[in-house]
Amino acid sequence: MVKAKVDEELCIGCGACEEICPEVFQLGDDDKSHVVAQECDSAACCEDAAESCPVGAITLE
Repeated sequence: MVKAKVDEELCIGCGACEEICPEVFQLGDDDKSHVVAQECDSAACCEDAAESCPVGAITLE
């Protein structure tokens, strides 16, 4: 399993990660992406979201 993290300082709130992997990422009221699941069951989903982030705000462990 993979753990995802979002750097809220870098996040621009584009929503790409939420579109790709909604079970892990959601935009909050602050228009920033937040991780809503402790671990990503589908590593491919999280990897796609991280690669699609235009500012590189998502890291995976």
